[in-house]
Amino acid sequence: MVSRHEVFAWRPRVPGVVEVFHAHFTEHAYPMHVHDVWTLLIVDNGAVRYDLNRRECGTPGDTVSLLPPQVPHNGSPATPQGFRKRVLYLDLPQLDKGLIGPAVDHPDMADPLLRRRVGRLHSVLAHPGDELEAESRLALIGERLRGHLLPRLAARPPKPDRGVAHSLRELLDERLLHGVTLDDAAKLVHAHPTHLVRAFSTAFGIAPHQYLMARRVDRARRLLLDGRPPAEVATAVGFYDQSHLTRHFKRFIGITPGRYARTAAGA
Repeated sequence: MVSRHEVFAWRPRVPGVVEVFHAHFTEHAYPMHVHDVWTLLIVDNGAVRYDLNRRECGTPGDTVSLLPPQVPHNGSPATPQGFRKRVLYLDLPQLDKGLIGPAVDHPDMADPLLRRRVGRLHSVLAHPGDELEAESRLALIGERLRGHLLPRLAARPPKPDRGVAHSLRELLDERLLHGVTLDDAAKLVHAHPTHLVRAFSTAFGIAPHQYLMARRVDRARRLLLDGRPPAEVATAVGFYDQSHLTRHFKRFIGITPGRYARTAAGA
């Protein structure tokens, strides 16, 4: 089978929707990565399998998948034909951060009504000028999602603080642009470098350097959709140069930054 990569991405003028992302992949596999926003996913053809918080999940039938921010996940085709998916990246205020835990525990929702609403919102977002309708539909989707997650939040026991791992994640977020050496990070959070790497990887299921690169790629996507050239974006988000950005961007997204930026005009 010939490998296929079809991607369309754009940023609509709808508050709360950070990005719309449509893709058809037959072979591309996403490595472990994170987003700083909510990922609302539906699959139109085929199926996706992914690991979230060290558990295997998937997208059969009328499933709607909600992947929370800051939680590492990957993704790959679950069928020989690959998959065709539509994704909405939603800003944090759309769903309270307190719902991250229930979404980690139960990211896949078998809800035909929610699935139809999400599909209809994608159709509306393809037509500039219908922003009020899109905002209205997004509000109903948010209400439906909260209806799924809030009961699970009440039943979920609190988790203990994970100490240095959280401190390192906060440090990486603060120094996303300039980065930080492992020795400096260890001094700042008062932990041995080896212990710091192990604690972070154990707590979040992703190595610190992978987390940093994934966050930079995520930020690069937004700037590319704003129309900024790849070379400028590379330095703006902390990569050494454009080739450095291209290498990691293609690994995470499946296509080059330049081609990704051109999809916005095509969409």
